Parts: sequence; structure tokens; C-alpha cells
Amino acid sequence: MVNFYIGIDFGTSGARSITINPEGTVVAETQFPFPTLTDSSEWVALWKTALFTVIQEIPVNVRRQIQRIAINGTSATVLLCDPQGISVDSPILYNDSRGATVLELLKKISPPDHCVISATSSLAKLIWWLTVKTIDIKQQQLGCLYFLHQADWLGFLLHGKLGISDYHNSLKLGYDVENFSYPHWLMNSLKSLINLERLKLPDVVAPGTPIATITPEIAEQLQLPKTCKVCAGTTDSIAAFLASGANVPGEAVTSLGSTLVLKLLSKTPVNNIKYGIYSHRLGDLWLTGGASNTGGAVLRQFFSDFELETFSRQINPNNNSHLDYYPLIKKGERFPINNPELLPCLEPRSDNRVEFLQGLLESMAKIEAQGYQLLQQFGATPLTQVYTAGGGAQNSTWTAIRQGYLNVPMVQPIHTEAAYGSALLALKKVKDVN
Repeated sequence: MVNFYIGIDFGTSGARSITINPEGTVVAETQFPFPTLTDSSEWVALWKTALFTVIQEIPVNVRRQIQRIAINGTSATVLLCDPQGISVDSPILYNDSRGATVLELLKKISPPDHCVISATSSLAKLIWWLTVKTIDIKQQQLGCLYFLHQADWLGFLLHGKLGISDYHNSLKLGYDVENFSYPHWLMNSLKSLINLERLKLPDVVAPGTPIATITPEIAEQLQLPKTCKVCAGTTDSIAAFLASGANVPGEAVTSLGSTLVLKLLSKTPVNNIKYGIYSHRLGDLWLTGGASNTGGAVLRQFFSDFELETFSRQINPNNNSHLDYYPLIKKGERFPINNPELLPCLEPRSDNRVEFLQGLLESMAKIEAQGYQLLQQFGATPLTQVYTAGGGAQNSTWTAIRQGYLNVPMVQPIHTEAAYGSALLALKKVKDVN
């Protein structure tokens, strides 16, 4: 008998599962791509179908030996549910900015520079529901409403315990990850908007904490052991960090996807909304960082995959192009400059497309270096090593250019999938998380 552990990733384009053995070796992988939906009310049914599908497609001989499951979801994707866990309104997705209508109220009720002061934060969405949508609990005779994150609700579908979350997903709800409690300013503010007996915020535990065994019905339906436990999850970006293997203060992960995301493991937290910086707790350590709007999406505006590969091979990373860009798709930047009015700078445009690509890659590398310098300037542990994830990690020319600006060793992680990071959470093989 071999014990196995499942990590399930709910990302922006689909769901994926990775099953590992106690040594961390991958023994099974499944996936469920999301179709394009025009009706947001369809998301809840789709997520349930995706969750059950990625588990049922794991070979049955492996499924029958699963010991624990952990799920990650997109940060600040949220639902309001009745006491039976049924969504009472369409979920609000991670990138939905309707919370912009309550930003002034958020600024009044929350501490200055708090990460909840964002149009896409979990708290902004909750307050939008309470003040703009004004869901009438009494009229619907719901008794109470449960506010849940995507990963919380997916876990509930397996273990049946409603209203439990982790402190990664709950950060942007306002949960105090230093003192492990909801702060007074948050509870007092919500009390002024709704009778708190009618609103249930999730109980918060550490990521990876076993919550409960799966229900007997789910065990039978999915052919899982009745002893299989569901653990508290995390967000998709943190799961990807955990997958990298970085676990020592000073180690960082740069994700070179559509955007540029930096995460540096630090002994001390760094939070500065002015520069788009906030920190997640990771056991006794802190995962501090930010996300820039530059990245692969800009490159795809100008180059095909074939051109990126071909032109990159023609670049000498030791010869600087001296082109100084700020590559963005549209107006607005989050980090290391937090300026919604910042305009893209892509001039002077070189007629030589190889040189133009080099200028873009160098400029993105400068933004990455500026980001890490800023984190350290505000007190984060000095950078010692960078793991690279995302599609850009495969570009060796870009890696060489980045190393010239960062001046630390560059490492490509063995695992980059968020589902693998969640599987490690289930296995409890993540240093210092719990």
C-alpha cells in the first residue's frame, strides 16, 4: 500500500490535478480546460464539474490510496452562499473590478496603505455585495450568508464543512495574518453594514491544515478512501511558488507569464500599497512581492512564438542595445511603479526587429531588478537566488540578460505547476508553512 496526495489547481483557464507519492514524485496528472462562458452564473456548476472530473480521471488504483487533498484557487475569486453552500448570486472573479465603486468607502474604514484598498480585493467585492447589490437576506429567508473564496467552496464540496478558509486566500479580505484574527476595524465596519449574525466570515486556518475527511457520499462517488482528508488550500500564485522548491529566506520566484510577478521569501514582511507591495505569511516567514503589467503579453503584441525563438537566438546578451522602454500593453502599472496613468514607452522603435526584441527583454529585466531592489529597500531579506517560472523561463537569452541585471544565480525549478505546490501542501512537505 502506497499513500498518495492530490493537489488541485483552479487557474484562469482551467483546472488541473497532480498526484504525488510520499517522495514527491508525480504519479498522475489530469486537467479540465474551461470553455468560454458568457453567463457568469454558470461558473459555479462548471467548477463543480471540473473538480469532480479531475479527480475521477485519476487512475482508480491510485485514487483508492489518496490520503489528503489540497486545492488552490485564483486569489479574490469569491462567492456568497446560503447555509447549504448554494451560491445566492453569481461569483465574482479575481479580476473583476466592480469594487472600484466602493474604493472611497474602503479608504475610510481600513488602515492606510492596506492591501484591501483595491478594486479587485475580496473585501471590496463583499462590500459591493452589501452596499451596491444590497442582497436582501431577510427577503430571501436565507438565515445567514457565508462569504467564501473559490478554494474554500471547492473544499466544502468534498468535506461538507462550510465556512473554513486559509490565511493566504483571506489576506485580501482583511484578515490579520500577523495576529491570526479579523481586526476590529474590519468587524466594526461590517457591523455598520449588516447584522453580523447574518454574515459568516470564514474561520481561518494555516494552509495545508487538515480540515475534515471527505463525506461518505463523496468517497463512494469518487472512489476515494473514506479516511481521505481535505486540507486548507492556498492561492494559485502561492501554490506555484511552493512548487518551485524555494524555501530559504532570500530565495525568490519570478513568474514570466503574461505579466511579470515577483515573490521573495523574507524574514520580515513588507507592505506598501503605494508601490504595489504586500506580503503573505508562510509559516514563520513572509512571501513579499508585487506584480507588474509588463511581460509576455507585450511580447506577443509584436512577435509570434517562432519569431521569439528565432530572434532570441540572434541576440548577444553581453552587448547592450541601449534602448530604454517601459513595455506595457495599455496605460497603467502596478509594481514597481504603482501608477494607473503610466503610459507605455516603446519608442524609439528600432527598424531591426531583433534589436527591438532585445530592447524589450532588457527593459523587462530592468523592471524585474527594480522590483527586487525595492523589496529589499523596504526591509525584505536580501536576494540570493531566483527561480524562474512561466513560459519566459524557457528563453535562455532572456535568462542571461536578466542575470546581468540581477547579479544572483538563476535557477529553473523542476516543478512549476501550481497543482504540484498544492500537492506538497497536502503531503505537508513544505518547509515552515505550518
